[in-house]
Amino acid sequence: MDIIEPARTVPVFYEADICVLGGSCTGAFAVVRAARLGARVVIIEKQGAFGGVATSGLVNIWHSLYNTEFDKQIIAGLTLETIERLKLIDAVRAEKKNHSVGYVLNTEELKIELDRLILENGVKAYLHTVFTAPFVQDGELKAVIIENKSGRGAIKAKLFIDATGDGDLCARLKLDERMSPHFQPSTTCAKISGWGESGDATEDGIANEQLLDIHLSEALLRYKDEFGIPEGFGWGRHVPGSRDVYMYSGTRVYHSSSADGTELTYSEIEGRRQVRAIMDLIRKYGPQNKLSLVSLPSYIGTRETRHINCAYRLTGNDVLYGTKFDDAIANGSYRVDIHHQDKPGLTFKYLDGQEVYLRPGHPQVVGRWRDSLPNNPTFYQIPYRSLLPKGPYDNVILAGRMIDVDEEAFGGVRVMVNMNQTGEAAGVAAYLALTQSRSLHQINVGLIRQTLAEGGSIML
Repeated sequence: MDIIEPARTVPVFYEADICVLGGSCTGAFAVVRAARLGARVVIIEKQGAFGGVATSGLVNIWHSLYNTEFDKQIIAGLTLETIERLKLIDAVRAEKKNHSVGYVLNTEELKIELDRLILENGVKAYLHTVFTAPFVQDGELKAVIIENKSGRGAIKAKLFIDATGDGDLCARLKLDERMSPHFQPSTTCAKISGWGESGDATEDGIANEQLLDIHLSEALLRYKDEFGIPEGFGWGRHVPGSRDVYMYSGTRVYHSSSADGTELTYSEIEGRRQVRAIMDLIRKYGPQNKLSLVSLPSYIGTRETRHINCAYRLTGNDVLYGTKFDDAIANGSYRVDIHHQDKPGLTFKYLDGQEVYLRPGHPQVVGRWRDSLPNNPTFYQIPYRSLLPKGPYDNVILAGRMIDVDEEAFGGVRVMVNMNQTGEAAGVAAYLALTQSRSLHQINVGLIRQTLAEGGSIML
């Protein structure tokens, strides 16, 4: 049964040159870069804070800004600027020459720092605001319809950046999209006090899970059926400045897509149930640990949902062999990291050809996906074309995890330090399209790269 909603007049809340949907660090960096160049901009975010998975999802690490050999910096821009700002208040800790972690963040302080970035650059911002529909007139995207405490209204703009993570704008525009049958599962993180003072990761990324009289990974494997905890993978870090508050990421919600309303609801509840189950396990089998649940995320940590089909699909070979692109707008060195749907644990593929399968509580399976090369690549790149959706709307560009990459490539490029760069590139490209009265597909990529470099990004 369907209900026909009567037509109604919708007030225009704001008119801008560029509208960014989604206020993760990716979206925030997009709107700030465009604002710094002189565009009139607006950003729409459904949560009560900017930062996305880093803040609302509690994920408190950014990966290395250097290549795999740690001898050349490959990422800078607003990611580095934000790190430097957090250093001033002791809200970030560096872990040098670590393939698993580059920086540990106090993500509550990050929320405030992103607020400051937005305000300092004159960005019009709407929090607690949901994008509901595109407004298309004469075949052209003219506005987006939003809803918040003020009611239902429209945001008009000349260009739009879809930084929603799930590609919500593109999906509602009915652009070509796909969902991987093996999309990486979601994780609910938690901040827990009383964890202890050590939390350094090993090279394979597993946190130190040796609590008082209990090793968490071993206990999870032994007692998982008793508490209904699926096998997964655990890691975490202490909050900078805290001695015993630990961000633990050890839940796993399989086969549930955050792009579906019913499945997302299930994921949120199931993720929280697993957090409680893990704590109940520790309470029973490690009662000497006086743990207290400090914080749960306002949004589950979603790794993957939709991908929008774009002018170019970045492949696993592109990433693993370090393909260079003339239109590269981002660099990355984080290994391919695949959290499996069809089996527990995860697989790491490194640019030097090594492959490691990790299943907590079991021996590592170490092998090679290819032989070592005389000159192994030390970083990979993301091309601008992977941000340009196919279809009739030439004033829409993507930024974030829904860009066009295959399953293998996604395992590497999906992390925040990489996606942040796609936001900056989208913001710069939108500004150039605006000032040159061209479509996003027609902008000279050399000029995009030059403008990014002038704004502090590293172009290689």
